Amino acid sequence: MPVLPGAEPYHREGGPVGVLLCHGFTGTPQSLRPWAEHLAAAGLTVALPRLPGHGTTWQEMSRTRWEDWYAELDKTFADLLGRCAEVFVCGLSLGGCLALRLAEVHGPAVRGVVAVNPSITSDVPLLRLAPLLKLVLPSVPGVAGDIKRPGVTELAYSRTPVRAAATLPRLWSLVQARLNLVTQPLLVYHSPQDHVVKPTSVRILRERLTGGNLSVVELADSYHVATLDNDAGEIFAGSLEFIRTHASVPLQRD
Repeated sequence: MPVLPGAEPYHREGGPVGVLLCHGFTGTPQSLRPWAEHLAAAGLTVALPRLPGHGTTWQEMSRTRWEDWYAELDKTFADLLGRCAEVFVCGLSLGGCLALRLAEVHGPAVRGVVAVNPSITSDVPLLRLAPLLKLVLPSVPGVAGDIKRPGVTELAYSRTPVRAAATLPRLWSLVQARLNLVTQPLLVYHSPQDHVVKPTSVRILRERLTGGNLSVVELADSYHVATLDNDAGEIFAGSLEFIRTHASVPLQRD
């Protein structure tokens, strides 16, 4: 299946500190490409994979599920871990949820997590109905492109495959049930004006992660796809500083 131009994965070899980035549901690596390039320019080894079923057609995505997306991320994480002294994981929306899942499963092997408008709960009525809707509707209107900055577009599907969406509640349930295992430093960027993910996800994180490892930064001038929006620079600089602070080795080789 041909990949849409601009939806290709991105990898850059750098120093001993690795960063794995994960895009969102129905999105592509394009939404995180500027972030990945910023981190690579600072000397990090960066991997930004394309999740299965994404960046081609929504019909192909309809044949995938959350386990497929996580497996791709897990494989890329293992590759990075084999080449780097330590690895941080970053994600947008669903990517933030998958990053938390990696942290839960791999424990200290994940050095830290940065999540931008993470989605960890079914707070959208349509998604709560997805397990039933998939029996009668192949797709519904998409949720992509929630960006405040004029003239900026997200490369993502205009339709949401219902069968793929119907697998999300299981992922959310697993992540929520194991949040106590997330003891790594966690930096969350949250847009109060998010038209895709409700504030419930961040509220759950605040309530459950009380060990002092969670920091939340509000993005006053961005919508959901904040990595392409007005506050993108703050995310790029803040995440790099977060990695520098929590890495145990220098970002670049001498």
